[in-house]
Amino acid sequence: MSIKIESLAPEKRQSCPEEFSFGVTFSDHMFTQEFEKDKGWHDALISPYHSLLLEPAAAVFHYSQEIFEGLKAYRKSDGSINLFRPEENVKRFNRSAKRMVMPEVDEKLHLEAIMSLVNLDQDWVPDQEGSSLYIRPTMIATSPKLGLGASANYTHFIIAGPAGSYFKEGLSPIPVYVADEYRRAVKGGVGEAKTGGNYAASLYASEDVIKKGYSQVLWLDAVEGRFVEEVGAMNICFVYEGKHIVTPALSGSILPGITRDSILKLAPTLGYEISEQRLDIETILADIDSGKITEVFGCGTAAVISPVGELGFKGKKHIINNNKTGTVSKHLYDELTGIQYGTREDKFGWIQSI
Repeated sequence: MSIKIESLAPEKRQSCPEEFSFGVTFSDHMFTQEFEKDKGWHDALISPYHSLLLEPAAAVFHYSQEIFEGLKAYRKSDGSINLFRPEENVKRFNRSAKRMVMPEVDEKLHLEAIMSLVNLDQDWVPDQEGSSLYIRPTMIATSPKLGLGASANYTHFIIAGPAGSYFKEGLSPIPVYVADEYRRAVKGGVGEAKTGGNYAASLYASEDVIKKGYSQVLWLDAVEGRFVEEVGAMNICFVYEGKHIVTPALSGSILPGITRDSILKLAPTLGYEISEQRLDIETILADIDSGKITEVFGCGTAAVISPVGELGFKGKKHIINNNKTGTVSKHLYDELTGIQYGTREDKFGWIQSI
C-alpha cells in the first residue's frame, strides 16, 4: 500500500511560530489510515491537519481502546533533520496494539508516514536550542458499539507540533512526591502498554501533589506499595556514588522506555555501571538521606533527562544533591541530545536522517 499525499497550496502553508509550548500547536499536515475487519488497513493518506468525525458510540469513547506513541525530529546546525530510533517507537506501538486487542500496523509504512510527514512539514521543525518537532502516532477504536468487546474498525493517525522544554524548569531539578495511596498500574494489567487509560488514572494524584508544591508523582507498585516503578510519564534512575546507575527492572507494569533503553546502552560506554533491580522505596529514601544516592533523574522522550532534587514521602522531604543538577544527569543529557542533534558521534546507529 502506498501513501497518497494531498498537501496544502504553498500560499496556505505556515511554519513554526517563534513562540510555542509543548503539545498545543500543530503542523500543517497529518497522516491517517483506516482499518476495517474485512478489508484490513486502507486509504493511507497525508492531508491537511483536520478534525476527526466520529460516532458518539465509537468504542474509544466508552472502553478506552486506544494507543499512542511519542518521538521527535531534531533540527541539526546545518539545517537537516534527524529522527532518533523511530523503529523502536513503531515496535512498541505494535506491542501496545497487541495488548489492547488492536490491529498491528505495517512497520515500514508507519515509518514512511512519519518521514514523509516530517519532510512535508519540515518548516515546522524549530531551530531554537533544546527544541524539536514532537510526533504523536495514535490509534483509536471507531466502531459504533456499546457492547463490550474489541472494535472492528480503527483509525491510525499521526500529528506533529513544535516542542520546547517539557518542564518549565528545564534541566533544573524538580520536586517529586512519592504516591503513598494511589497506584498507576498493576502487573498483568496494561502498564507496559502506551495507552491513555494509564495516564488518565494518574491525573488525580498528579493534580493533588501539585497543590502540595510538587511537579510529579513517583509511582510505587500496586501489589505491595513499596517498590519503585515510574515518575510521572517517565522511567526513573538512581545514581549511587556518582558512578552506578540503577533503574527499576521491567515488571510488566512499567513502560519500556526508549530513552531508558538508550541510557542502558549508552552509559556503560561513558564509564558508568548499570543495574536493573527491584527497588524498595524505604531503602531508596535511606540511601538518599545517607548520601549513597548522589543523583536521581527521570528519563523519557519528552523531557530526555529530568533531574529530581527532592522526594517527598508521608510528609517528610528527602533532598538529593542539595537540590542541584548532578554531573551524571548533565553528562547523559549532553551525550543523548548531542546524538539527537548530530553534535556527537552516533556509535549505535540510532539516527535516521531526513
